[in-house]
Amino acid sequence: MPLDIAANIQVTGPVEGRAAEVLTPEALAFVADLHRRFDARRRELLAARQARQARFDAGELPDFLPQTADIRAADWTVAPVPADLLDRRVEITGPVDRKMIINALNCGAKVFMADFEDATAPTWANVVEGQINLKDRWSGDLTHVDAKSGKSYAMGPTPAVLKIRPRGWHLMERHLEVDGQAVAGALFDFGLYAFHNAKATLAQGSGPYFYLPKLESHLEARLWNEVFVRAQEALGLPVGTIKATVLIETIPAAFEMDEILFELKDHIVGLNCGRWDYIFSFIKRLGRRPEFLTPDRSAMVMGKAFLGAYSLKLIQTCHRRGAFAMGGMAAQIPVKGDDAANQAAFAKVKADKEREAGAGHDGTWVAHPDLVPVAMEVFDRLMPAANQRDKLLADLDITAAQMLELHEGVRTEAGVRENIRVGVRYTQAWLEGRGAVPLYNLMEDAATAEICRTQLWQWVRLAAALDDGRVLTSELFISLFTQEMADLRRDFASPRLETAAELFTRMVLSDNLEEFLTLPAYELI
Repeated sequence: MPLDIAANIQVTGPVEGRAAEVLTPEALAFVADLHRRFDARRRELLAARQARQARFDAGELPDFLPQTADIRAADWTVAPVPADLLDRRVEITGPVDRKMIINALNCGAKVFMADFEDATAPTWANVVEGQINLKDRWSGDLTHVDAKSGKSYAMGPTPAVLKIRPRGWHLMERHLEVDGQAVAGALFDFGLYAFHNAKATLAQGSGPYFYLPKLESHLEARLWNEVFVRAQEALGLPVGTIKATVLIETIPAAFEMDEILFELKDHIVGLNCGRWDYIFSFIKRLGRRPEFLTPDRSAMVMGKAFLGAYSLKLIQTCHRRGAFAMGGMAAQIPVKGDDAANQAAFAKVKADKEREAGAGHDGTWVAHPDLVPVAMEVFDRLMPAANQRDKLLADLDITAAQMLELHEGVRTEAGVRENIRVGVRYTQAWLEGRGAVPLYNLMEDAATAEICRTQLWQWVRLAAALDDGRVLTSELFISLFTQEMADLRRDFASPRLETAAELFTRMVLSDNLEEFLTLPAYELI
């Protein structure tokens, strides 16, 4: 039975155990206020994404906006950065389950991003328990005893600075309804965390800090700014208390970085290169066109073509505005008992972080605690100061054409098979309630699965030639998929594997390219 919290506010998921501590009438009324004020605009902006997609399909290319040229030309900077965010040389990310939060806070990274988005499958239990865990971090009650091993976990004396990533504008939280409508996952995640913890974070010398995902325009950034202003007003906090870093992980947003910083200038501290989602966005927004037919996923490396250009443009833009330019993810994870494999993986991480630090990034991301010292050594060596916002790259001229330049490379049967394996296995894990999934010595989140299924969709739709001369027809895809599924059924059989396989093939072979894998998948959890 739905739980009626107040007039026209209903919780349709179970409120069990400690859930009532975060799903209080006051907190849910706060979320409901945000929904009533901002949801209509959110839906308008999602519709605007589709209108822009139609223009891309008709031949328009992403470009810098002529109507905001004055913002790009003017001299202005973002508001001052809080003291505990001035050194962000290594950040770690992960889901919001209790043990992982504790380990991430204790791992030696400067910042931990607790992720309600791509690293969390948004089951009702996961999102509610995540809010409980984060509330416990600020109340001093964050401890854990592993049920299997009996090992105890507790937060250490110098934890990483905590930032929260709510879900993107497109995802819903169907277990909370306001006036008969499900609320946006973004407002649910942000609202509950801010309501319960904003003042506690400030009392302990930090603040309510966020990462914002999947933005596609400065107008979407403007909406987040309006949400922040209203939240601060309702909580009795000064404007500028909330601070955010925006992930530049969609190709339209990369052409509006100045404008995004400007819209959020009272509340923003930096931008981040969300590299995997950026590849996904490139295919999703431009991949219906033969001139943007992508090579194997492994060929699209960060230092080259459109990825390299946008990384440098991000550094230049951020540093001109006094903001941080954060580098991308190192997803490698250690392999137990295989020292040679680990050394090779760590060498790749070191080279990637040397590229980032040398280019001018102020910090970077890792997915596993064992990579923290690897990345830290590089940034300590190449960035002795707290950051390098004084590295302006003023003479750099990155053009729109460079930001659309495709990587060179071929398409291979091995690339098709890898996309099938990783895509299906990740989708299976997501349906089983896990969002951060170790696969083939990498820690994967939803972005990788998105690349896998959109790339296969593109290759089939455009009849892409493989390096052996064959064309990836739907028949060849089904043949290779059937072979891969035989191995997956042998090693990972479960009902959810079959559901994942059906969803994945349906999305690859559909005439239409679905915006997000997680939208139809959410209906299955």
